[in-house]
Amino acid sequence: MSDPGYRAPAAQLTEAQAKRELARLAREIAKHDELYYAKDAPVISDAAYDALRHRNAAVEARFPHLVRPDSPSLRVGAEPAEGFAKVTHAVPMLSLDNAFEESDIEKFFARVRRFLKLAPDAAIDIVGEPKIDGLSISLRYEVGRFLVGATRGDGITGENVTANLKTIADVPKTLTHAPEAFEVRGEVYMRRDEFLKLNAAREIRGEPPFANPRNAAAGSLRQLDPKITAERKLHFFAYAWGESGAPPAKTHWDFLSHLEHRGFKVNPLAKLCHSPDEAIAFYREIGETRASLPYDIDGVVYKVNRIDWQDRLGMVSRAPRWAIAHKFPAEQAKTRLNDIVIQVGRTGTLTPVAVLEPVTVGGVVVARATLHNEDEIARKDVRIGDTVIVQRAGDVIPQIVGVVREKRPRGAKEYKFPTICPVCESLAVRQIDPETGKPEAARRCTGGLICPAQAVERLKHFVSRSAFDIKGLGEANIQLFFDKGLIRQPAEIFKLEARAQDVTRVVAEWHKQQSAARQTAKGRPKTAGTKRKKDEDYKSVSKLFAAINSRRRIQMHRLIFALGIRHVGEVTAKNLAKKYADMTAFLEDVKVASGERPGPDFIELSAIRQIGPVRVNDILTFFKSNTKLNEQYRDCKIGETLKKLKDKSKLKSITGPARDALEKHYKRWDTFCDAIFQAIEQQPGTTYSEISELQGVGVVALESIIDFFEEQRNIEAVQSLLNEIEVYNEMTETPSGPFSGMTIVFTGRLEKLTRDEAKALAERLGGRIAKSISKKTNLVIAGPGAGSKLEEARKLGVKVIDEAVWLKTVEGR
Repeated sequence: MSDPGYRAPAAQLTEAQAKRELARLAREIAKHDELYYAKDAPVISDAAYDALRHRNAAVEARFPHLVRPDSPSLRVGAEPAEGFAKVTHAVPMLSLDNAFEESDIEKFFARVRRFLKLAPDAAIDIVGEPKIDGLSISLRYEVGRFLVGATRGDGITGENVTANLKTIADVPKTLTHAPEAFEVRGEVYMRRDEFLKLNAAREIRGEPPFANPRNAAAGSLRQLDPKITAERKLHFFAYAWGESGAPPAKTHWDFLSHLEHRGFKVNPLAKLCHSPDEAIAFYREIGETRASLPYDIDGVVYKVNRIDWQDRLGMVSRAPRWAIAHKFPAEQAKTRLNDIVIQVGRTGTLTPVAVLEPVTVGGVVVARATLHNEDEIARKDVRIGDTVIVQRAGDVIPQIVGVVREKRPRGAKEYKFPTICPVCESLAVRQIDPETGKPEAARRCTGGLICPAQAVERLKHFVSRSAFDIKGLGEANIQLFFDKGLIRQPAEIFKLEARAQDVTRVVAEWHKQQSAARQTAKGRPKTAGTKRKKDEDYKSVSKLFAAINSRRRIQMHRLIFALGIRHVGEVTAKNLAKKYADMTAFLEDVKVASGERPGPDFIELSAIRQIGPVRVNDILTFFKSNTKLNEQYRDCKIGETLKKLKDKSKLKSITGPARDALEKHYKRWDTFCDAIFQAIEQQPGTTYSEISELQGVGVVALESIIDFFEEQRNIEAVQSLLNEIEVYNEMTETPSGPFSGMTIVFTGRLEKLTRDEAKALAERLGGRIAKSISKKTNLVIAGPGAGSKLEEARKLGVKVIDEAVWLKTVEGR
């Protein structure tokens, strides 16, 4: 059976799975590097290879501490092949990072600007060059004479192929007025027409044909007999330098001209681009003419033009920061979409998968492809029965990139994405992203504790170190007991001892199978080896039961964290435990908060940039007491009207940028007013606000908590667990001080302390900080500029003091 982490999205891997996956990728990529670079006999397409690299980078990005010493991200190419002397490059021959989308090029420009500390709109000249699909070569000249030529190899050490390179007409043998040491780099390639002639001749002689021009060029250059290389037409484009006494030019564009004057051939299609738009236009232009070129290319390379900027940017890992390869899309194919099935991931994400009529894409037979999410299905209008375009590029899982509309069968209906989990029939929801006010892309099952698709990962999390920390119940045992039907939900862990015979039998069978497998691997008979004694299994199981029983008394924050609620980490769990004395009080408030959720108009207003909680409160408070504003200013512009109102009212926080943002979002005054009056009715309730405003909690975590406990079977699973354990809480012990047990709100400007310093001081002296005023507020510290919160506090009769009085109280403690 393959590893369960194999091909799972990087975001869903556990640390153990990621470690195994990185080991697998290191082995597999190293194998393909050797086949490609050393033996010129690749067995997978470039797109498939890029997908492996992309996968490795994604896993390493999520688990940077797991980067292996032999990681593909730390090396270039492969070790030199046997049969040639080795050459150590004076300057490493780097590979390039890849871009597959036009947006990646925008990000590349942005990264360069950030690194160089340039203005966001600063011009950056880029040289675009076709990316030749050939063999990277280094040519070293000393006092103008071609001395050594080498392949890239692993980037540090290459193969000495000097004699073969001397047979290529494009490689100058001498240079005039050359510096003492000058190293030129470029690409050896074979033209398509010459490749076809070579293969035709090989077939006549009964020799196997080369797969493509790149393989033919690499194989020809690695001939031990230079005469054979000379018989095959090879060419060379120069595009870079290695070791050199001084930079040969101030810009890369000038350097290419310098190479031409020296007698080297440079690609005539290279172009100087002055913006991302020009670079992308060049990419598209080259892509359109790609088929008519006499040689193979697989993309475009962009290089920062200024060489002093290249020096400042330097390199990272195996690639320079100042260059990137914009790869062309991988091979595509058309086929019929027979069905759409929903897969539920280990974290509850519902992923649509297209079931296809099998088709070969890039040398691989594809029968399934990802459809990503329901928005993607709707955007592309993918329907069952459609003829679809499939590609494999930059991703291990093939993708559907489009629909052939003219071949759509009659009666094909729009696909309705399920709102119920197909595995456990719990509600599947799309949470609102508080930053955008829009639903998240993924729909997730809310049956966290009872969904079989999520059960194993949830159980592993439940027993992990920061949760229940049950020794002896690691990932392997969780998987084993789940497969054998001994554990399905957390409460069943504490019922294992009642099934001691079954547990012992399962453990004994597992040890027997493992022993047999080890003996087979060593080439011995399955019966060979020392037999495990029965009392060893009994002792092992007894230790496990003891470890489980030792965790029947658990701290409340560990229990909350152990439930595996999305967005609820250790810090959030601890902050919840600080507020609630026990689980009963916590669950009661969550139930209340679920009925106090904000409505869509309130969320939409809150998500607008330049607005935020303070301005939302100011706007709603003002409009609540001015209900006829819609009629008074019906035909006016939003920004101008708010500016007038600001001068006459308390809307002091609605400055120019905020007014512009509101006008851009709502367009019309009447639309704006309608939305605001709706938002007034849709404000979150007091309990919802109090929980979401707890330090380290927030709206995102609270929404996940509510979704989790709105699923009745989750509540039943938690109650079943509570019947087996005792929960205690040490987090509610409030520090003693003058503000012990008080809920405090700061508003307006503070002049002696920063807001963060004041909050921290209040908490150290026993206070709890809230962002909004409610009946539960005990004290308001108001500074200059205090607005609606101050008014609200006075209405509710909450005690209000200024910063100076508050600090005297602190000093007099």
